[in-house]
Amino acid sequence: MKYLVLVGDGMADWPIAALGSKTPLEVASTPFLDDLARRGITGSTHTIPENYPAGSDVANLSLLGYDPALYYTGRSPLEAASIGVQLSPDDISFRCNLVTLEPNGASYNMADFSAGHITSQEARGLIEDLNRTLAVEGRRFYPGTSYRNLLIWQDGATVINLKKLNLVPPHDISGQDIAQYLPCGNGQDMLLQLMGNARPILANHPINRQRVERGLKPANNIWFWGAGTPPKLPRFHEKYNLNGAIISAVDLLKGLGIYLGLDVIEVPGATGYLDTNYSGKAQYAIEALKTRDFVFLHVEAPDEASHEGNWKKKVQALEDFDSKVVGPILSAMQEFDEYKILLTTDHLTPVALKTHTHGAVPFAIFSPKGKADRTTRFDESLLTEGSLHFPHGYELMDYFIYSKSA
Repeated sequence: MKYLVLVGDGMADWPIAALGSKTPLEVASTPFLDDLARRGITGSTHTIPENYPAGSDVANLSLLGYDPALYYTGRSPLEAASIGVQLSPDDISFRCNLVTLEPNGASYNMADFSAGHITSQEARGLIEDLNRTLAVEGRRFYPGTSYRNLLIWQDGATVINLKKLNLVPPHDISGQDIAQYLPCGNGQDMLLQLMGNARPILANHPINRQRVERGLKPANNIWFWGAGTPPKLPRFHEKYNLNGAIISAVDLLKGLGIYLGLDVIEVPGATGYLDTNYSGKAQYAIEALKTRDFVFLHVEAPDEASHEGNWKKKVQALEDFDSKVVGPILSAMQEFDEYKILLTTDHLTPVALKTHTHGAVPFAIFSPKGKADRTTRFDESLLTEGSLHFPHGYELMDYFIYSKSA
């Protein structure tokens, strides 16, 4: 048996007035997603417990079958694993976004949480210069992918209590004054000092001057969030007796795969944005299944469009996911004798909010010999029309792997 999980990050949404009070999934042309829903068993699940942050870290941990209450320790340690940073048990990893701030009186507004989706090469140059200038013993910056970078505080957990430090994701405050969202609590002084010291370095940096000359947004500050210590996760093979792989352009998902012992497959041209290599991801997934039992394929683009508050881009991302990933995969999977496909999203990312939120998400499970609900579309209607409903997201993977009826 071959098992394939297809995750369109942030696909689920709320009704949008400009779309006739429909969601992007409801108006997008997605014949292959809809085909999976018609021929499969469908339903909903809650991937993010109410007392946990509404993020892809908690949501995808749940989708992979792991209870966040037992295993979640923060987002950034997963990203650290992705870029090869080895953490000791008391080390704290912080996500360090490169952001664009705009003056707002005596304060600043969060103009862009991604600094205009700065390239990884440009980001590396900025982060490396910050490290040379601001790093001290026990604290170091690491370049990641695009705007997604890290600060590691060696043995930081022996100095501060993360439960008493409040850090707000920058994508939660797009366009807002940052004053009330700055790091607050245990450890705030160190973080605020680094942010203040980084501002003049970045403002005068040649890379940012060149970006401004090209009409692009400068990465003129850093923003800390997603802090955590390294988790202790049972390997996926130990839990499900399957060998597998993960395909994603996002460091968070790659790091999660590393902790779970899944092979991390790099796809050329995979960007984590709307220009990603959709077709390449589909091709690499099929190739990976020839030698593995399980593949988890993640596409970030719908989520990024939501963070921009752009429903047109989100509809395009959904249609690209459908035509360039799901369609080719449905055709290619026929070469395997037995297989199952789980199609889902990790969380809601309403265009109106520009950020993640709690709530149930739809899913569809298809196998040639499985049951079918004969629902008409893959969209939010499955929250009520589907036949299966799991209150805890981590229950879905157990059902997908072990159920004889799906």
